[in-house]
Amino acid sequence: MRRVSTAAIGLRPVVSTAVGLFLLVLSVSPPPASAEDWPQWRGPGRDGVSTETGLANRWPAGGPPLLWRIDGLGEGYGTVAVVDGSLYVQGTRGGRSLLFALDASDGRVRWERELGSRLRDGRGNGPRGTPTVAGDSLYALTGVGDLARIRLSDGRVAWQRNILRDFGQRNISWGISESPLIEGDWVVVMPGGAGGAIAALDRETGATVWTSTGLTDRAGYSSLIAVDLEDGGEPLRAIVGFTARAGVGVRASDGELLWYYREPANRTANAATPIYRDGLVFYTSDYGTGGGALRVRAAGDNVSTGQAWFQSRLRNHHGGVVLYEGHLYGFFGSALVCVDFETGETVWRDRSVGKGSLTLADGKLFLFGERYLAGLAEATPDGYVELGRFDVGNRGRPTWAHPVVSNGVLYLRNWDELLAYDVSP
Repeated sequence: MRRVSTAAIGLRPVVSTAVGLFLLVLSVSPPPASAEDWPQWRGPGRDGVSTETGLANRWPAGGPPLLWRIDGLGEGYGTVAVVDGSLYVQGTRGGRSLLFALDASDGRVRWERELGSRLRDGRGNGPRGTPTVAGDSLYALTGVGDLARIRLSDGRVAWQRNILRDFGQRNISWGISESPLIEGDWVVVMPGGAGGAIAALDRETGATVWTSTGLTDRAGYSSLIAVDLEDGGEPLRAIVGFTARAGVGVRASDGELLWYYREPANRTANAATPIYRDGLVFYTSDYGTGGGALRVRAAGDNVSTGQAWFQSRLRNHHGGVVLYEGHLYGFFGSALVCVDFETGETVWRDRSVGKGSLTLADGKLFLFGERYLAGLAEATPDGYVELGRFDVGNRGRPTWAHPVVSNGVLYLRNWDELLAYDVSP
């Protein structure tokens, strides 16, 4: 395993030979004014937005201080979940898919668990998803469909099943990429197909609770979200997803199809997680397609829909979109773009760090370009204002894992390494 020379900068290296990870520790970050865990894909609200405040308003030349890094996660594009001082992230070793539990203060391994064979793919082997933490367990899904409930305390597997085999599906072209959704007592995933396009499983046992009806699409590469559709009375709970053919919504109680929105879907890869706010659902995909907002109205169990707007230039590949103070921010094509959520009109666009992914915290956009550039910018419709950037280095694969901001720390997964930066003041 490659080691980094620390003599010139006075760093303290520690090697954990039991797990084959190289650990480089620098210092411990103080918490921000308002800290927050990041228990799942795209954070607490599954929308890429953190409520943390008191973060640094600008980065120094060369980027924020590096707290620590580990080298040896193996292959994969999944990022971290952060809960109660621990990090959970997927990787590989020796052709197998693994889950690691790390100490958030220094990156040391607390435990690791093998979940089965790894995904093999020309675009990069290994898992794509982020673990979901709920209660005393986490739920992890590998690129080949192995879904497991794992105890946080010691990494013991409580149950495991393969959602492709169990629901009669073959894998999608570049491997399962979703992160499991916890909805009450259930874990909800998208196997795809007539046997269970979307399926709810019992969190405790893994038993199937329901499979969606009226929906037979193959799975997309997107993760599901759960929303409340307001109708002036009791909200109607819905599971919102992006299949291989359409943006969809199903009733959370039983999986019945509520809407099917073809316009923003392509036939190659629908990957971006949907955005929902105040009756508007936004879906976006690349491959020459674009993004559209669907107006959803609920009256009891009855749902009516109509397209609010569609813009062919709003093509997001897999880097995701965030919504902040009435504006969408995301990499559409190779540029960072600000869009009015109600109208779909572009407010500004800038090359920024190049095509990539992003997270929002403390009114700022934490950017991660796929060609190794990380950046910080203001989340404002007034124009692109950059507050810092730095290069994380080429590890042989694009930097496709999304950034995470939690408890004053920026976490960046760069293929086989994980880096933690102090972004507190």
